[in-house]
Amino acid sequence: MELRTMRYFLAVAREENMTRAAELLHVTQPTLSKSLKSLEDELGKKLFVRHSFHIELTEEGILLRKRAKDLISMADKIQAEFLSLNDISGGEIYFGLAESYQIRYLAAEIKSFKKSYPDLRYHITSGDTEQVTEKLHKGVIDFAVLAEEPNTDKYQFLTFPKADIWGVVMPEDCPLAEKTAISADDLCGLPLFCSEQGWHRDIPRWCGNKMDTLHLEGSFRLSYNGSLFVKEGLGYLLTFEHLIDTGPNSGLKFRPLTPRLETKLYLIWKKYQVFTPIAEKMLERLRERFL
Repeated sequence: MELRTMRYFLAVAREENMTRAAELLHVTQPTLSKSLKSLEDELGKKLFVRHSFHIELTEEGILLRKRAKDLISMADKIQAEFLSLNDISGGEIYFGLAESYQIRYLAAEIKSFKKSYPDLRYHITSGDTEQVTEKLHKGVIDFAVLAEEPNTDKYQFLTFPKADIWGVVMPEDCPLAEKTAISADDLCGLPLFCSEQGWHRDIPRWCGNKMDTLHLEGSFRLSYNGSLFVKEGLGYLLTFEHLIDTGPNSGLKFRPLTPRLETKLYLIWKKYQVFTPIAEKMLERLRERFL
């Protein structure tokens, strides 16, 4: 199974059309068709359903697409790392980030770092703990940022300078907006939106034995999506402060939880991880700023 064939497969899966994919890859359509047929024979599975004007992935094809993306990302990262071994003026760094206002500290350090290393090229992917740690384990990213305490058996870490504050995003004209802070009793029986991670890890340590009185209407990995449901009057969003625009003309208000609930943010990397020179320099800079 060759990397070139995986790139061919991904192009066809993306374009859903053999002719367009062949044009983008600068190969002939017969060459592309032959490569994909050989891949199906090698795997012993049908990867595509061929229709008159487009191509559709089978279930096996969908699975391979996910694996192929990881494989190509890893191959590209390895190539970039070796190209940058002797290039201390720049190189590639890959981050997987949780959704948090405290990411501003990382952004500020990257901006400052680029002044010293102008050829730095950084890549950002976002997700919850499960998503970013999976990429970290596979070696697709160098660093992950988590909104939960890391497993010290697996990772080394730095703690961000400040923590995120939890609160409720609500319509500006609802009765709760008149309060200065929101308690668990205030939310009893109301339709609530929250990330699954926050609902299972953070909210229980805030409300304790009142968790059973709270109703999760729906979960969102991105707070912005949840805020759109709040605007439609479908419920109330439990999230970090500053993630949602609640300023004038937004139609929304943010009120902190009481008692105060905070979540710390952590930059993590695998134990015994070997970094490229530029990633090592970046870590040195972050250690100086965060410790």
